[in-house]
Amino acid sequence: MPVIVRAERCTGCKVCVSSCPYDAMSVATGVASINEYCQLCMACIEVCPEGAIVEIMEETDMETRRHGDTESYRGIWVFAEQRDGKVAGVSYELLGAGRRLSDELKVELGAVLFGADGDEANELIRWGADKVYLCNDPALMKFNEDTYSELLSRLIKKHKPEIVLAGATPIGRSFIPRVAARLRTGLTADCTSLEIDKETRNLLQIRPAFGGNIMATVLCPRHRPQMATVRPRVMKKGGYVAGRSGEIIHIEAGGLTSRTRVIDTIKDVSALTMNLHEADVIVSGGRGLGDAKGFRVLEELARVMGGAIGASRAAVDAGWISYSHQVGQTGKTVSPKIYIACGISGAIQHLVGMQSSDIIIAINKNPEAPIFNVATYGIVGDLYEIVPLLTKKIKEVKGL
Repeated sequence: MPVIVRAERCTGCKVCVSSCPYDAMSVATGVASINEYCQLCMACIEVCPEGAIVEIMEETDMETRRHGDTESYRGIWVFAEQRDGKVAGVSYELLGAGRRLSDELKVELGAVLFGADGDEANELIRWGADKVYLCNDPALMKFNEDTYSELLSRLIKKHKPEIVLAGATPIGRSFIPRVAARLRTGLTADCTSLEIDKETRNLLQIRPAFGGNIMATVLCPRHRPQMATVRPRVMKKGGYVAGRSGEIIHIEAGGLTSRTRVIDTIKDVSALTMNLHEADVIVSGGRGLGDAKGFRVLEELARVMGGAIGASRAAVDAGWISYSHQVGQTGKTVSPKIYIACGISGAIQHLVGMQSSDIIIAINKNPEAPIFNVATYGIVGDLYEIVPLLTKKIKEVKGL
């Protein structure tokens, strides 16, 4: 345990107990103790008035912290997220990026898959993985932060990949920071580009900063693994080879502990809540709609085009539509074949989330709106006149 209590200093004041967010601290017989739920957040060290709680490290760990044990780490790993036993699309995008990076570094590309079967593992190999670390224990079919973070940390410590990538999805954002904290390494969130510095083997982790006004390049030169979460739909999938072969390494999940149990998962089943990350057509509305009723007009267009409904943050903040539809820096990053922006001015925070779309069609009354700077086609006019006409024309072409 890297955190211990010096019994001779402890006065049993219980300040550490109230500070711990994980119920890992208790006081018995007048001395504090730490249980297995400790997540190494170090909150107890900060608040202890007697300095009785301290962090300890083995001598070899101290050397690693000072100088960085980087040479013993080799290979690139992708965490392959699954939903209902099927690998999520973002995992194949990460394999495409990982394949490119591993070829540059001349190392193996591995994928880590929890809670799915061998067929899904083989599919990962066909999309570019050299090895798949598979744990198909039924207990891992439903995502649980405690078990996922413990098992992934355990595997990384054993096999020592130099780079670990995961999707910046609700699941990735939830537990990957825990893994990085357990491993005492850095993590760059929401990356939109990844490159390799060939001289140092450092991963150049590129992401928007300051509201998207600049692109920051983040490095983790002294600690391994280098960890990053990547926004869905910003990386292209790699090549699919039907006959590609690779190695599947079966992992046992024994000894995992969890403070929680997933009883049920409730999905958003609204008619037009198609996964925005997977949609080929997205019709989005912004402040220019005027009120929530405006989305009914957009829903009809989305329906005839077989698309999904998106929204700007302004529309979501106004309560016109749920957060699950939000596109932008604080919402989802999308890259559909067609993105139709209706009444959206084009704030940089929104553009960051959709500007990689193949075709962008902007409809706005204001000819000076920034959205027109990134639009493939721009229409200046009243969306309540243009959208119904567009819907009517598409129905005619489709014979609806």
